[in-house]
Amino acid sequence: MLLLHGDLDDHRSPADADGASPPKSWAKSRDFSNDPQRAAAVAEASRADRERYLTSGLKPVDCRFCHVTVTVRRLGPGHTAVQWNTEASQRCAHFAEIRNSGGDTARTRSCPKLADSIEHAVAEGYLGDAPRDND
Repeated sequence: MLLLHGDLDDHRSPADADGASPPKSWAKSRDFSNDPQRAAAVAEASRADRERYLTSGLKPVDCRFCHVTVTVRRLGPGHTAVQWNTEASQRCAHFAEIRNSGGDTARTRSCPKLADSIEHAVAEGYLGDAPRDND
């Protein structure tokens, strides 16, 4: 067994030189609590960044077999991001078959029928490879 010795060996916070405990919270960035307008602007920019990160380049694709709709972003050959919603995952015929046989759909890599539909969308030019950033 390894025994460590030092200031934090019993999981207590170290005290300042005057004996006061350090602040209980720490943030990587400022919260702008003294400037509400800037705090609102930062919050809105963060929300927009998050939305752009999660949805940029996603296009709806219908499965040609069971007609569920998922959002897809083609990142390149062999790299495709698929976002399933609850309705689509419940209605997917392939996933329903797995559930009916007692399997766990969370461990299923993907639906082969949907993969065919995605490849069809790529072949028709609806989904293309993601544009390269010129950094």
